[in-house]
Amino acid sequence: MDRRQFLKQAMFGLTAACSVGAVSSCQGVQLQNKTMGIRAGNRKPNVIFILADDLGYNELGSYGQKKIKTPNLDKMAAEGMRFTQHYSGQAVCAPSRCALMTGKHMGHAYIRDNYEIGGGYQFPISEETLTIAEVFKTQGYATGASGKWGLGGPDSVGHPNKQGFDLFYGNLGQVQAHWYYPPYMWKNDQKITFEGNENYTGKYYSHDFMAAEALQFIRDNKEKPFFLYVPFILPHVSLQVPQDSLDEYLKENWEETPFPTSHYAGHDQPRACYAAMITRMDRSVGEIFDLLKELDLDDNTIVFFSGDNGTTYCCGVDYDFFESVGPLRGLKGSLYEGGIRVPLIARWPGKIKPGTQTDLLSAFWDFFPTCCDLIGVKTPGDIDGISMLPTLVGEPQKQKHEYLYWEFRSYGAQQAVRLGKWKGYRKDITKTPNPPLELYDLDTDIGEQNNVAASHPDIVAQIEQIMAEAHEYSGYFPILPGEANLRTQKPVSIS
Repeated sequence: MDRRQFLKQAMFGLTAACSVGAVSSCQGVQLQNKTMGIRAGNRKPNVIFILADDLGYNELGSYGQKKIKTPNLDKMAAEGMRFTQHYSGQAVCAPSRCALMTGKHMGHAYIRDNYEIGGGYQFPISEETLTIAEVFKTQGYATGASGKWGLGGPDSVGHPNKQGFDLFYGNLGQVQAHWYYPPYMWKNDQKITFEGNENYTGKYYSHDFMAAEALQFIRDNKEKPFFLYVPFILPHVSLQVPQDSLDEYLKENWEETPFPTSHYAGHDQPRACYAAMITRMDRSVGEIFDLLKELDLDDNTIVFFSGDNGTTYCCGVDYDFFESVGPLRGLKGSLYEGGIRVPLIARWPGKIKPGTQTDLLSAFWDFFPTCCDLIGVKTPGDIDGISMLPTLVGEPQKQKHEYLYWEFRSYGAQQAVRLGKWKGYRKDITKTPNPPLELYDLDTDIGEQNNVAASHPDIVAQIEQIMAEAHEYSGYFPILPGEANLRTQKPVSIS
C-alpha cells in the first residue's frame, strides 16, 4: 500500500479524532464542540480559496495601495480578518501552489521550482502526494478548481482530476497562462478551443471564463459541501485586459511608456492596463460573494484570498509607480520579504470577527491543517503547517511556528528562514558552496537593509542549523555545487 492509499484509508477512520499528531491536535474539533458552532446544522462549511498570480503585498487597498481600486477585496477585509505576516509557499508559481495544496514547506515539498518538462507544462506532482482536495473528498465534499494549475499537464499523474479535484477548468501549464487570449484551455481532460484567439489577441478573455466556471461550480454544488480553489491568473503578465476595464484607468491620465511585445504581449498604456487587471480580478471576487449571498450560502462559507508570490520584476509592470511591495525588499523570484510576504484575507460571517487583523506568523503550508480542523479530520503527521483556525475564530492560538523555511534553486539558489523577529537569508549558493548568512531584525528593519549578522552570531548559528535540518534532498532537481551544504537526508524516490 503506497502513502496515498494509506493516508486516504486513515482519513476515513480518523474523522473527528482528537489524538495528537506531529503537528495538529484537532483544535478545530475541540472548538466545534466548545462554543463556536462552526457547522450550520449538520452541514460542514464550504471552503473557497482564491489565489491571485504575482500580486504584490501592497497592491490591495486594505494593505495600503493608493492607485489601484480593489473595493470588493477591501470590503472582504472589512468584514473579515487581515493577516500582516503571511507568506507564500515559494517565490514563484508552481512550488508555491504545491505548498498550498500539500501542507509542506520547501524543504519537504515535492515541487520546489518552476521545473518544466516540455510543452509548457511543469513537472507533475507525484502520485503518492496527498493533496487537501483529496482530504475534502474523503468527507463527501465536491471539489473544483478554476484557473491556473501548474502541477502537471494532460495525461500526467499530476493532473488535478488525479489529485482530488472533480472539476478542473483553465490552464494546466503555466506557459499557456502567459496570454489572456489563448487558443485553448482545459476542462478536465477535454481541450476547449477558442476560435479566433491567436497571436496574443482575440475576443475570448481567459480570466472571464475561469471566473464564470467558478460561479457555475458553486451553483451546481449548492446542496452539498464544497471546496473550490480559484487560482486566477491575474495580474500575471502579459499585460492584457478588455477595453471596459482599461477605460476606467485611462481617465487617470498617467504618464505612460509603451511596453513592446516580446515573449509577452506588449501594451501602449502598461500602468493603466496593470491596474485594470487587478480591478477586474477584484470584480470577479465580488461576483463570488454576491452569488454566495444569493444562494444563502454566505454564512456557511469561509473564503480565503491570497497571492502566490510577490510582484513580477519585468514585462511592463511598474512596481515602483504602484509601490507594489510597499517598504519590503525584493520581488518575485527573491526570498527577501517582497518576494514571499503576501496578503491573506479570510472572511466567514458569524465566525470571523469583522475588521480584525492578526500578526500571526503563517504560511501557505498552514492552509492544509486549517482545513482539516475546519472539517473535523486529523492532520497527517508529516505536514509542516499549523492550524490557523483558533486565530480565525478568536480563540487563543496555542500552537505557533518555531520557524518558517524556504529553499529555491533558481535565481542563483537561495535559502531563507523566518525565526521570530529574525530573517536569515543566503543567496548565490550555486556560486559559493558556503555563502555568508544575511540576518535582519524585521521588527526594526522590515525593508531588510541592515545586515546584523556580525552582531548576533548565536542567531546566525541557530538559523544555519535550521537550514541544514529543514532540507530534505529531492532527487529530480539539479544538484548544486553547494549541495553538500544542503543535503542532509536520503533522496526522495520518484517514479
